This record gives sequence, C-alpha cells and structure tokens, in this order.
Amino acid sequence: MEHDGFVVRPVGRVESALTDRADAPRQGDEGAPEAWIVFEERVAPALADLRPGDQVLLLTWLHRADREVLAVHPRGDRSRPETGVFSTRAPDRPNPIGLHRAGILAVDGLRVRVGGLEAIHGTPVLDVKPVLGAVDER
Repeated sequence: MEHDGFVVRPVGRVESALTDRADAPRQGDEGAPEAWIVFEERVAPALADLRPGDQVLLLTWLHRADREVLAVHPRGDRSRPETGVFSTRAPDRPNPIGLHRAGILAVDGLRVRVGGLEAIHGTPVLDVKPVLGAVDER
C-alpha cells in the first residue's frame, strides 16, 4: 500500500493557561493544569457518552514541533546520551502526534474540561479514545 500523505482534520482545540512550550511540563502528571478541549460542532454526536470521571487518551497534533528532529537527549538533559525520537516521548519528531492521558472533569456542550493536560493553548485535538479497563470490563 502506498500513500503520499494523509488528510487529518482536527476535531477540536486545547484552551489552556499554558502558552509557551518551555513552560509546559513534559508529562501531564508533572504538574500540568486543567484545560478545556473545545470541539467542532460537526463532531457533537461523538461527545454524547463522555462523562466526568472517565479517563481518556487525547491524540493531538503538536503544531509547534520541529518535524526534522530524529534524535534527542531525553528530557533535554545533555548528560544523557542522544536517543532516537521513536524511543522517547519528545514532542519534536517527524509526525508530531501527541498522546495524553487525561481525566474528564466536566462536560459542557462542545467543551470538555480535563485534568493534567500538558498540551499548550491552541493545540489541535485529532481524536479522543477511552482508556480501557480490564478485559472483563470491556
């Protein structure tokens, strides 16, 4: 199968107090603030069953990433050896897709409040998926 490219349409955007990459925590559990995900009207039916207390995986497009980066010093620590980005969670990478686990705090129409999201303000949201429980709970 050969593809020259893909078209991905954001389903929403992040509204956050985080506006600068340098100020954002590296992971959501490292002090990331609460944030709103504001969804497009066209995806409203997809939000129907999201509830406070749910854990979700947010896939984002890290729109300020450097897509030419292939290796990094993990966590920006130059004392650590350079490592290929596919072995890290570095935001700079060929296809800067962000993966964020977040808890839903509130749902208000097209707006969903989440806790611990390290994505900066304006980050496009590509998709939302539930965190799966044990096999017998699915």
